[in-house]
Amino acid sequence: MLQKIVAVKPEEVRALALGFLYYFLILSSYYVIRPIRDDFGVAGGLENLATMFTGTLLVMLIANALFSSLAARLSRRRFIPIAYRFFIVNLLIFFMLLHFVPKQQIWVGRAFFIWTSVFNLFVISVFWAFMVDCFTVQQGKRLFGFISVGGTLGAIVGAAITATLVSKLGTLNLLLIAAVLVELSAQCVRFFPAPPKESTSREPAQNQEAPVGGSVWAGLIHNLKSPYLLGISAYMLLYSITSTLLYFQQAGIAKNAFVDRAARTAFFAQIDLVVNTMTILIQVFVTGKLLKWLGVGVTLAILPALSVIGFTTVGLKPTLVILVFFLVLRRAANFAIARPARETLFTVVDREDKYKSKNFIDTIVYRTGDQIGAWTSTALDNLALGLREVSFAAAPIAVVWLLVSLWLGKKQQQVISEDAVQSPKSNVQSPMSATVD
Repeated sequence: MLQKIVAVKPEEVRALALGFLYYFLILSSYYVIRPIRDDFGVAGGLENLATMFTGTLLVMLIANALFSSLAARLSRRRFIPIAYRFFIVNLLIFFMLLHFVPKQQIWVGRAFFIWTSVFNLFVISVFWAFMVDCFTVQQGKRLFGFISVGGTLGAIVGAAITATLVSKLGTLNLLLIAAVLVELSAQCVRFFPAPPKESTSREPAQNQEAPVGGSVWAGLIHNLKSPYLLGISAYMLLYSITSTLLYFQQAGIAKNAFVDRAARTAFFAQIDLVVNTMTILIQVFVTGKLLKWLGVGVTLAILPALSVIGFTTVGLKPTLVILVFFLVLRRAANFAIARPARETLFTVVDREDKYKSKNFIDTIVYRTGDQIGAWTSTALDNLALGLREVSFAAAPIAVVWLLVSLWLGKKQQQVISEDAVQSPKSNVQSPMSATVD
């Protein structure tokens, strides 16, 4: 029955199911607290959003160094649960602060906004690093779309939990629900099957459960030395800049449209529900076919192409209805199409780069783009430039992003060809992976 939906082989089913469940749980936890974060961001004042983005980038720098240190010393089955439980402790601390220090809720809310922005990128980056370390590039093309469905279902469930229970349980108890979901996701790592012996990784299969070793700053250094990793960094940076420009517009709409904070939180959750419902339909019926038929590069280019059209349309006709429609469509395309394609890019790099360089790109580079977008939004607002001007400023950025996407697809094929010449495929069969397509 499963093979009617996804091109999975019998020996891959356990890994596919656990990857599906793992992503479901981790995104459920995030989408429980995402609307709470967005509400705190608006309540803290739109004029302070840029400052909070700066704080997020600074905290991210520290967190990235700590993560790299863990990855260098511990096996992935040890450092991933440790990292997740660190975030669980943080959630409990915020629960206590919001309960016992209500007079400082604005400052606690700003800290929570920064923390959630760090939490989001780290837990998802760690998940995908684990996936690209366990699956080959061809498996990624076949299976990552379906695994992403698990994340989308989790996002729908998480958003539904907040939308339906925030008025009944209150914000504080939702933090406890999120903590439980994070712990369950950490347990998925324990039961994941052994890595495939046949792999496109440059590392021997028997070393894939060992610590990745290397320097704490390897993520930065390797990105600067590798044109391929620099290309992925450019893709992420341009995506993040355009996303932040849209986020600021969304925040302004919500503040003007809703006075009641519970209604505003429910509004953010409802947007998430619409986005994720669209996403799951695309993931189930479209994503895998696009990666197979179009390849990684063209599939990557779909989101920036959509962004060029969307920003241009909003610039020509800057209405709130069109902006919200574009925002929802863009987010759905990112989750359903761009994300699985982007993660496939990392299946051809070394193990150390799968964790350190990938985490650096997913966190530091992403948040640097956020910061640039925040500064740009603030500058345009200070110049009294509105929705039309912001859209026309973002459209050329999306054009460059489109060109980078196509280059990355060609570069990945070049890396695969070089690896095929240097390391012929093994004849050893894996309990999880039989042959590379």
